[in-house]
Amino acid sequence: MTPCRSVVAAASAALTLVILPGAARADGEGPQITIYNQDFALVRMVRSLRLKVGESEVRVGGVTAMLEPDSVVLRDRKDPKGIRILEQNYEGDPLSPGFMLRRNEGKVVAFQSINPATGKKEIVSGRVIRSGYAPQQAEMPAGGLTPIVEVDGKIQFSLPGEPLFEALGADAILEPTLLWRLWSDRAGERDVEISYLTSGIGWQATYNAVAPEKGDRFDLVGWITLTNQSGTEFKDAGLKLMAGEVSKIQPRRALVMLGEAAMKAPSAPPPQVTEKAFDEYHLYTLPRPTTLRDREVKQVEFCRGTDVPAERLYVYDGAQMGTYGGWDVEMARSRPDYGTESNTKVFTMLEFINNKASGLGIPLPRGTMKIYRVDTDGARQFVGENVVDHTPAGEKVRLYLGNAFDLVGERRQTNYRVDAGKENADESFEIKVRNHKKEPVEIRVVEHLVRWATWKIVTSSDPYEKTDSRTIEFRVKVPPEGEKILTYQARYSW
Repeated sequence: MTPCRSVVAAASAALTLVILPGAARADGEGPQITIYNQDFALVRMVRSLRLKVGESEVRVGGVTAMLEPDSVVLRDRKDPKGIRILEQNYEGDPLSPGFMLRRNEGKVVAFQSINPATGKKEIVSGRVIRSGYAPQQAEMPAGGLTPIVEVDGKIQFSLPGEPLFEALGADAILEPTLLWRLWSDRAGERDVEISYLTSGIGWQATYNAVAPEKGDRFDLVGWITLTNQSGTEFKDAGLKLMAGEVSKIQPRRALVMLGEAAMKAPSAPPPQVTEKAFDEYHLYTLPRPTTLRDREVKQVEFCRGTDVPAERLYVYDGAQMGTYGGWDVEMARSRPDYGTESNTKVFTMLEFINNKASGLGIPLPRGTMKIYRVDTDGARQFVGENVVDHTPAGEKVRLYLGNAFDLVGERRQTNYRVDAGKENADESFEIKVRNHKKEPVEIRVVEHLVRWATWKIVTSSDPYEKTDSRTIEFRVKVPPEGEKILTYQARYSW
């Protein structure tokens, strides 16, 4: 089978080459955009192309300034094999003085400046040797930001004034555009679907939780924040949001970056955002078409929970050593003081379950959650924030809010002994937690068994739970204005 060769043969046999105006948007077909929370998107749009039999040249605008040219896919929706791209060019740079200077490199350009002595405008001519402009899809050459202009036989490394250019022709490209040489097996209008990947479009989730003056139940509102810095406006676009970490090789960033986005936060539409599983990810669909203007930030409500039950936790992790982070096996065995750090802070945590009983029960995409509490005057006060990871329905969410003001922890090593054969070691700790509140509290004391993977607790003053292969947790009650002391001895074998 040689389908590719048959297409090439047909294309080269065609004698008519037609340059067509910009492709028209098919009636009622707005762009469809799937946005990933890694600052890129898949754009799909439908266009009507009027083609000749054989080769035609077509120009398609309305694409982004950050399009990945090698990601473009073109297909006829009714006859996928009836049309082919023979050649593609992408003009992604918007019209600007730098772009025009680059197009005039080697040519004489008029420059307008103000004479400082007379205050009058003057016109000087100069030959543009180097514009100093780099295309968005290109690497910046050494010294590429410095223009070079020859004026009156002398070289200067700056522009002699504001450049003045001749009027643009009718075929001038004023927006990011795809230029195609296409082959078609028949003449007439064809509705085609164009899809491509682009950077500059992203989304993230944010959550606002408001708790009453007393108690830890809260009301939760989840927002989707959409950002468009792609250089293109999308009118009445159907939007889907992909949550999850998709493997994506990041293209080299454009060197001419767009400016800061202007904040805009319209009201959320009454219909809820719908969610469904897709492959190994979760896909959220916005309920109605949305216009995404260039350099715009837009917010849409996607979830709401009322009177969500939560539990306030106090956690004392005196050593603050992750399960495997930063451990040195040799030092753990040879240094008696290894892992004996004593942090005095007690963490304040908030924990809730993402289920329907809590008024939630949908997969929560990764995002920042801000916690507010109503004070005695009825005003909301900000009490902390943290990041919620991608959380499936039915799983717990635990947030670090800050350090408790009235709770203090202290830990110290009371014994460390290695036997003569160095086949095992005994280590003992004493942990104190103090409560300066006027009510009793429960504190979860976390201890890491860092010296070796094989260990056992020989003695312990209080019950504990093994939470993973090298971590234990005590839950101790501390009375008002009181102190609790707990001790344990661990034995390591190697």
